[in-house]
Amino acid sequence: MEGRLFTFLGAIGGHGQEWLILSHFAIVIGVIFLLSRAATKKMQLVPTGSQNLLEAFIGGIISMGADTMGEQNARRYLPLIGSLALVIFFSNMLGIIPGFESPTANINFTLSLALIVFVYYNYLGIKKNGFVNYFKHFMGPMPVLAPLMFPIEIISHLSRIISLSFRLFGSIKGDDMFTMVLLMLVPWLLPMAGFFMLTAFGFLQAFIFSILTYVYIAGSIMMEEEGH
Repeated sequence: MEGRLFTFLGAIGGHGQEWLILSHFAIVIGVIFLLSRAATKKMQLVPTGSQNLLEAFIGGIISMGADTMGEQNARRYLPLIGSLALVIFFSNMLGIIPGFESPTANINFTLSLALIVFVYYNYLGIKKNGFVNYFKHFMGPMPVLAPLMFPIEIISHLSRIISLSFRLFGSIKGDDMFTMVLLMLVPWLLPMAGFFMLTAFGFLQAFIFSILTYVYIAGSIMMEEEGH
């Protein structure tokens, strides 16, 4: 089924996975750049248009993180999580358009995003708490439980890479296949309800990835509060 999937960029440069990922990712980055430029080109005290849209987005990201780690920390890590949310959302939306493919429908792409989050939140935890104290937290509250708790915690953290990457990949890949089957079975103008559902799913996956990133960062930098 995947071999019959037509994409405009695939017709230009071939349907190799590397080309499809990079070319569609370039479109996503271009859309984000144009949107950001339009929103900041003429800043107004009372926002309108794209400025209003992005300010609402930023406010939503901060509000989402404030419930997890406080507003100050939510603002501090806004650049990373806001960027991830934009990239994932527009990548998801791109695959809904017939003739294009979601970069997030490729496991290599979602795995890269998950590794960025994994490396970053562990780096923050080690930087804030120190290498020894950070991994000492993995040993549990009692020394007698350390031989059991430490490997469990290590496996739990490594499983986050799989959870983040496969959840996003599986959902968007399934959405792309659903779109293809939908367009094969019915005329182009009829499956609007299906497209609305796919849009909602794409938004939901971007939200889940973002909130989990906030949770993982909060867990690594707020170990003292977690202990209390």
